[in-house]
Amino acid sequence: MQKEKCAHTWQMVNVTPCFIITEKCYHCGKISTYFSTGHNPPMEEYREGEHYWNFMESAQSIHFDLKCTKCNMLVKFDELLGVKMCTGCDENCEANTLLKKLEPERTWVYIAFGCLPVNEKKQLSKEKISILEEYFNQRRKSSKSRIKVISHEIVSNIEDCYAEVIKDVDMLSLTLPEK
Repeated sequence: MQKEKCAHTWQMVNVTPCFIITEKCYHCGKISTYFSTGHNPPMEEYREGEHYWNFMESAQSIHFDLKCTKCNMLVKFDELLGVKMCTGCDENCEANTLLKKLEPERTWVYIAFGCLPVNEKKQLSKEKISILEEYFNQRRKSSKSRIKVISHEIVSNIEDCYAEVIKDVDMLSLTLPEK
């Protein structure tokens, strides 16, 4: 007998306010990003092995997981650094091509991205990207607009992408903020 699949209804859980920290090694030029949950972003320079890390920028964000309210399935998003809304900044970028293709259907393109350097840090799986897309679309009326979540791998150069980082908890949540 085959088990029935759950038609998941996702809820944001384990929400932690944080900063996305971007640093650059002035010795080799490598860029690194990570979460900081402190009250203020760390801005001090430091040495780690042969790297000399300098603070470049920070952005407010949140870290979260998604949980199905029907079957209690929990999906952890430890490797998700953030979500960006594609602005079409690079004509040669595959994300821009997809944005232009989906515009007539009133579909927004969001880019899910993980920590840098990409080749050294675990990145989101296609399954998790699909779950994020389900979450963003589950209460939207498909006749008005939709959201397509894509991997950063489609972006020509994620380090130079000018897409808008979604950093407001209320923009990520499907429920109204409590007053």
